[in-house]
Amino acid sequence: MDDLDRQILDILRRDARTPYTEIAEQVGTSEGTVRNRVERLLEEGIIERFTVSTSTGNIKAMIEVSVKVDVDTTEITDQMTEWDQVDFVWQVSGEEDVVLVVDAADTQAVNDLITRARELDEVKNTKTRLILDEQLGRSP
Repeated sequence: MDDLDRQILDILRRDARTPYTEIAEQVGTSEGTVRNRVERLLEEGIIERFTVSTSTGNIKAMIEVSVKVDVDTTEITDQMTEWDQVDFVWQVSGEEDVVLVVDAADTQAVNDLITRARELDEVKNTKTRLILDEQLGRSP
């Protein structure tokens, strides 16, 4: 992956619907080059998916989950990815083992997800952080 790929990815991160012609103009290359590079980035798995970011007025939160020492975190994260209102499931280092990023209709729905996580035998503890504001950072 070179600097041109990174420039293309930065534009797509901000708006995945940006036309290839507009991307080409911004990065100083042809539409065909942009199209070919995006296809290659998809084939190589560098671009995993195109997604939509919404401003629904929903409650966004991070539910941090600690699991027991002998637990395979991949199994528990695979299970949690299937839960409604969960946008991302991250395996992380630190005090917590898993972080759920949720976009829920209201605080009751967030609480339901916390309860659902705590009901799992593998889970020791949870911490929850409400996301008050969200800004997209500029990648290097």
